[in-house]
Amino acid sequence: MKNYDFLVIGGGSAGYNAARAAAALGRKTAIVDGAPDLGGLCILRGCMPSKTLLYVAEVLHLAQKGKTFGLKIPSAAADMKAIRARKRKIIAEFASYRVKALQAGPFELIRAHARFVDPHTVELSTGEKISARHFLIGTGSVVSVPALPGLVESGCWTSDDVLDLDFIPKSVIVLGGGIVACELAQFLNRIGTRVTLIQRSRNILRDHSAHASDVVQKAFVDEGIELFAGTLIERIVPGKKSTAVIFQHDGKQIMRRAAHLFNALGRTPNTKPLNLGAAGVRVLPDDQIVINRWCQTSARHIYAAGDCSGPHEIVHIAVQQGELAARHAAGVKGLKPVDWSLLLNVVFTDPQLATIGRLERELKAAAVPYLCATYPFDDHGKSILMDANYGYVKVIAEPARGRILGAEIVGKDAGELIHAFSGPLAMRATVFDLLRAPWYHPTLAEIVTYPLEEIAGKILAARI
Repeated sequence: MKNYDFLVIGGGSAGYNAARAAAALGRKTAIVDGAPDLGGLCILRGCMPSKTLLYVAEVLHLAQKGKTFGLKIPSAAADMKAIRARKRKIIAEFASYRVKALQAGPFELIRAHARFVDPHTVELSTGEKISARHFLIGTGSVVSVPALPGLVESGCWTSDDVLDLDFIPKSVIVLGGGIVACELAQFLNRIGTRVTLIQRSRNILRDHSAHASDVVQKAFVDEGIELFAGTLIERIVPGKKSTAVIFQHDGKQIMRRAAHLFNALGRTPNTKPLNLGAAGVRVLPDDQIVINRWCQTSARHIYAAGDCSGPHEIVHIAVQQGELAARHAAGVKGLKPVDWSLLLNVVFTDPQLATIGRLERELKAAAVPYLCATYPFDDHGKSILMDANYGYVKVIAEPARGRILGAEIVGKDAGELIHAFSGPLAMRATVFDLLRAPWYHPTLAEIVTYPLEEIAGKILAARI
């Protein structure tokens, strides 16, 4: 039976980077991955295909509103077969690079599925058994199918289906209001589909502030998406040519019907096939693996990272966790756990929504004092000339010295602008430090100087 120092189960962002880190430390390492296609969720069915399509939809949207800019553009429409072909070509290139890296890496690649038979042994789908001193579980997540009457029978779409469309659907009902639901609902609407979005909680993008959610929601409604938030879905009624959703909203029973139903009600950690009980690994009722700050599970020689363990399903976090786990298992000294005070998050709707660091509700809950200032995009020169008027920049700082604690941006290219705070936040910079830097005019980026100046003014006034 083969034995390894470090065995990785799953070759996505967490697993691949964990294996690289372990091998670089001289550990005998292998990756076990039995997926039909190598590359992981981000490359194959997540970040990269979705952002490819979202950018196409943005270009189309701008072309269709050419009159706003004084342009004569007779018509602009989506050619879904051409869009899909371009998307597939781009993703194939990304995936090919990752496959080559997996095959040529300083570790062994085993094309099989694995399940634990005891804390140090896994059985492969080939029938072979292998053992390891340490493990890293990075098996990602799968689409969640809630127990809604009629949902399974409806033959609903998942994000995989929407990301590979080669036609423009006449109408789609989107169930959910999270990141995937919102990003792809807007994509569908912009290519010409009649979209109804039905969200259970009172706000879409409920993990973000109500203020941020309201801005994105207004943009959606202004673009023609029919949006219901704060609903109770009663049942799904499949039909031959359409599907109906019956739900409660504001005390009334409502029915909406569409040619297609898109289940975007979230994802579930992909851990059921692993037989984690045999390894002594604790999981939550939703199948999420419980980990500590070093990414160790309840069986301390077994680590987990990425979507299967959370607490945040973000690629750069999965990479950090995987590398941390590999180094901790190898006994590297001076390690630090992932710093959640630097958490960075982006939603690629239009307007985009981006946050970094500690936000208001977290600080309020912890009774931490702070100063806060905002500035709107509809009063900023560059955004006005771009007709990008939705949103605002919010900066949160410590009240005595003005050290940056966090920021929230909703607006044009917020996912790019938020990085104006990444370095300063990591370096514990103050609002005064950022204001010493040059900010070119006219740029979108200079909008962040206005809340910085307001906070600086409050601090100086308090010192007088």
